[in-house]
Amino acid sequence: MAEKKITRREFVRDGAMAAVGIAAGLTGGASAFGADDKAKILNYNEDMEYRPLGKTGLTVSAVCLGGHWKRVEVMVPGLFKGDGWLDADIKNSAFMKNRTEVVSRCIERGMNHIDACTIEEVRTYSAALKGRRDKMYLGCSWYQNEMRNGDFRTKEALLRTLDEGMKEAGLDYVDLWRITMHEQSGQHTEGEVEEMMKALEAAKKQGKARFTGFSSHDRPHIQWMIEKYPQIVDVVVTPYTANSKVLRKDSLCDTLLKYKVGCFGIKPFASNSLFKGNSAPANPQAEEDDRRARLAIRYILCNRAITAPIPGLISAQQVDNVALAVKERRQLDKEEAAELEKAGTEMWARLPEDYQWLKEWEYV
Repeated sequence: MAEKKITRREFVRDGAMAAVGIAAGLTGGASAFGADDKAKILNYNEDMEYRPLGKTGLTVSAVCLGGHWKRVEVMVPGLFKGDGWLDADIKNSAFMKNRTEVVSRCIERGMNHIDACTIEEVRTYSAALKGRRDKMYLGCSWYQNEMRNGDFRTKEALLRTLDEGMKEAGLDYVDLWRITMHEQSGQHTEGEVEEMMKALEAAKKQGKARFTGFSSHDRPHIQWMIEKYPQIVDVVVTPYTANSKVLRKDSLCDTLLKYKVGCFGIKPFASNSLFKGNSAPANPQAEEDDRRARLAIRYILCNRAITAPIPGLISAQQVDNVALAVKERRQLDKEEAAELEKAGTEMWARLPEDYQWLKEWEYV
């Protein structure tokens, strides 16, 4: 099957849809959609729940695939050539087979969005989607050549990154260009933010990105950018863990809902600190860890401001597990809530030194 092309007319149509929003609202699952609506949902599956992605007009699965493959070495031994997952040999045939199998299982389970935020991730998932782009939305960032790099903080430099990245990955367009900023994005000057927003706006007008947004771990700064650039910020990618809670006042969640901004929640499992085992299929803690993962997904989905958590998944079995969480009863009962609270306490205790900052996302 040929890869789906987006025409100029479709871009205009998507813009009109974004202007009026989606009648289904921000809380609807699969059952909230009629037959006609279901036909419009990309890769629809009766067993998956779907949610409007803010004001974009897109409807995405309640769990999507995050690009990180942090523990994939248990599936492909010897893959990491350096200190960690970013040093994976992406040309390794066993690795590419693993990523393709995971994407295939995501498609089978009705998931319809992949978030790729590094050069390596965009290359890998573009290849895994070749010939079936019509089954998945693809959100892209080339973080090495975006705002974290001082040489790429102008409109021209950022657009060059987009052009070169799409050409290298064989992409004619991206569904979402979500530029990766400093984790504490308030470190950027207002002038740098303005340049970034100009680049995002230009990418939309040029038909290279259907929708735009950014990734940041800085709550007050995220709120400021949403409020200042409401026509440009369609989607935010930011942490939301199994331990996160909504602030009673001045919550980022209130801002997301007010401005109809879609939100993909990263680090739902706190970089795997939620788990006792190593994620290998036969590890002795696998059953308990699978249950913890499902409890976390159910808990996060109770927050209607979070469109979807985007866990990194290293096996088809993990895909099946998070898809099962969507089908299970949403609200945790008292015993389950206590179980997740205990697991969350252990999760904080297991956080590695370079992830202590995640504790700042206990209240959002």
